[in-house]
Amino acid sequence: MNGFDILENIYGYIRPLLDIGVLAFLFYKVYTMLIKTNGIQLIKAAVFFAIAYSLAWFLQLSVLLWLLNLLVPSLIISFAIVFQPEIRKIFLKLGQTNWFSFRNRSKHSHIDSVLIAAETLSSQRRGMLAVFVRNTELKDIIETGQKLNADLSSSLLVTIFAHDTPLHDGAVVIQGGTVLAAGCFLPLSEQYDIKKTFGTRHRAALGMSESSDAIVLVVSEETGSISLAYDSRLHYDLTLEQLNEILGKQLVVAQDSLTQEDTSDEN
Repeated sequence: MNGFDILENIYGYIRPLLDIGVLAFLFYKVYTMLIKTNGIQLIKAAVFFAIAYSLAWFLQLSVLLWLLNLLVPSLIISFAIVFQPEIRKIFLKLGQTNWFSFRNRSKHSHIDSVLIAAETLSSQRRGMLAVFVRNTELKDIIETGQKLNADLSSSLLVTIFAHDTPLHDGAVVIQGGTVLAAGCFLPLSEQYDIKKTFGTRHRAALGMSESSDAIVLVVSEETGSISLAYDSRLHYDLTLEQLNEILGKQLVVAQDSLTQEDTSDEN
């Protein structure tokens, strides 16, 4: 038996494990994407119709089977219309997903500046809305506000939101250590089960997290609570320790790509 035959035999043993591992990895990634987009509702609806059809076939309910077969085309179209927001978000997240990233995460140096400003504004019962850019470009959001391209500092954020300036009602867009724009308008959430006590800022923060992979920090004027919205979910009334930990984990540093872009520009 030569070396090639030995390698082939070894691969024959490894192949089933590799097959199962790749399949499990794909299922895990798809599941996490569905959870982040509330696309699990699609799975529940599909399972419901599958169970109904299976019961009808198993129990030989001919009338129900005939009706289901007749309605299948209409059901598929209705399914696509009713769940259009979820389907759109799934494809949006699919394009944003970094499939092979597990760690490569670190704390941004500008988190402290934002949290200091958020704590100050919370104590003053002043609202705040800050968008952290991750992978998705937010040019359309930036265009709705006033471009600043200013160095990020807690005093700048407090100045914007602590006083009734023309920019205090909108959101600031932050990338790295730079405030790209202020006074920006964010899309409101499409979710129907949001608490009625949540104001426009919370709905805008959640809406931004539904249409992009950005992380949005929001300070409530009414209660002073500080919350985070990301992956289509709102995490309400967090402590400073929780905020610091979540932001440190969720914000992905893209220094390599930025360095490559700067190098190509210089060349």
